[in-house]
Amino acid sequence: MTTSLQDGQSAAGRAAARDSPLAAQVCGAAQGRGDAHDLAPAPWLHARTLLPPPDGTRGCAADRRKKKDLDVLEMPSIPNPFPELCCSPFTSVLSADLFSKENARKKQVIKVYSEDETSRALDVPSDITARDVCQLLILKNHYIDDHSWTLFEHLPHIGVERTIEDHELVIEVLSNWGIEEENKLYFRKNYAKYEFFKNPVYFFPEHMVSFATETNGEISPTQILQMFLSSSTYPEIHGFLHAKEQGKKSWKKVYFFLRRSGLYFSTKGTSKEPRHLQFFTEFGNSDIYVSPAGKKKHGAPTNYGFCFKPNKAGGPRDLKMLCAEEEQSRTCWVTAIRLLKYGMQLYQNYMHPYQGRSGCSSQSVSPMRSISENSLVAMDFSGQKSRVIENPTEALSVAVEEGLAWRKKGCLRLGSHGSPTASSQSSATNMAIHRSQPWFHHKISRDEAQRLIIQQGLVDGVFLVRDSQSNPKTFVLSMSHGQKIKHFQIIPVEDDGEMFHTLDDGHTRFTDLIQLVEFYQLNKGVLPCKLKHYCARIAL
Repeated sequence: MTTSLQDGQSAAGRAAARDSPLAAQVCGAAQGRGDAHDLAPAPWLHARTLLPPPDGTRGCAADRRKKKDLDVLEMPSIPNPFPELCCSPFTSVLSADLFSKENARKKQVIKVYSEDETSRALDVPSDITARDVCQLLILKNHYIDDHSWTLFEHLPHIGVERTIEDHELVIEVLSNWGIEEENKLYFRKNYAKYEFFKNPVYFFPEHMVSFATETNGEISPTQILQMFLSSSTYPEIHGFLHAKEQGKKSWKKVYFFLRRSGLYFSTKGTSKEPRHLQFFTEFGNSDIYVSPAGKKKHGAPTNYGFCFKPNKAGGPRDLKMLCAEEEQSRTCWVTAIRLLKYGMQLYQNYMHPYQGRSGCSSQSVSPMRSISENSLVAMDFSGQKSRVIENPTEALSVAVEEGLAWRKKGCLRLGSHGSPTASSQSSATNMAIHRSQPWFHHKISRDEAQRLIIQQGLVDGVFLVRDSQSNPKTFVLSMSHGQKIKHFQIIPVEDDGEMFHTLDDGHTRFTDLIQLVEFYQLNKGVLPCKLKHYCARIAL
């Protein structure tokens, strides 16, 4: 029985030797040993090859086996648990290496929602960033990339959300979600994402900023921003905040200090002596979220709430809730914490779109205008050859003349809300021409309009037009300026039997809302600033 087993193993070894030279070496070393120890793993096999042959009758065969065994010794000694199968000892190592590379680029399906709750599933690799996801959605939906598209993390069970920074890995964000949580990723515009790099004066009020060391003269907002990005100095943000007590429903008004080491509060008024300061939280292992409905969800004194949530925990008890008195105060705290946490990485995120697109420095591109605006030039096609109008005054006058000529071409227009003029009575299709515009929102409330503008960023010039709830025959222009939302009523006026729209009691009249919006995009007029960014609800 023992002889037949050895013959079977020898036959298997010869068959494997024909298929693999490496297997032939291992199997050849295993043959010629008739005892039960021949089934031992490869390290034992290597150890036994150093022993001298038992007798001289098998000297030639032993020399050949010794030479083969020495060849095996030159290779890395890796245990082979199944030598009788004559498998290569390197198979497991190579497979593990290949699997590790596959896992690094393993794809996963994520679902991204828009503001109207439509969604789109994306098959993305595990190392995709938030900026890459936004770029993918921009390309798939043919949107204009003005660097304001943002990915948001929304946690409905605790009523908070946050901006996912452009450099963050999306799959890592999703890995922190609980299995039973109905969290969502939202894709929408956020004009205020990097606005503090362009206009820092709106984000750091003087009464909220102080410095660790004495400074000579006044410090400009730009210098304050540079201090946040520097590792040697830092500005200190301070002010009153409402803090929710742990395990209780009550809120307490406390004076807080923000430093590089974390957030502290004073146990004695506004004193910042070390013996009066108590540590509240650090933000290295936490993410900062805003609470859009903190007053309703958490019983906060105001709706300007924000909180810290640890990366690896998601329960309401793990939150450290805070609440500011006004939106400007909350914006200052949240912006300062983002700058202290991410530092130069945040600045690189801001600069990267401009450098990646044009390949030139950011100084050559005006930070107040989008890439699409800077790529447009005024052209004159009136002559035999077209030419670029380089004079800005001439370009503006030509644009105005062309716009007036276009409107006089018999284009049917709406004269009043709900009733056409005499010239447009035969065209019922143009009665609601403004409703097709992305900046018009039909029948939304004042609170809903404010929520949309806050979501897309309290940047000067962010606006939308909506129906008036108090007067059905009028409209309302809602816009942001100075981090505050203002509402202007668009009143209909009649002149010689024709109806017009006006914002300034009839001094400037417009035949329809499209003409009104276009005018105030070019002219400030009675508004605090020009209309710049419109709020739109996009569908994926």
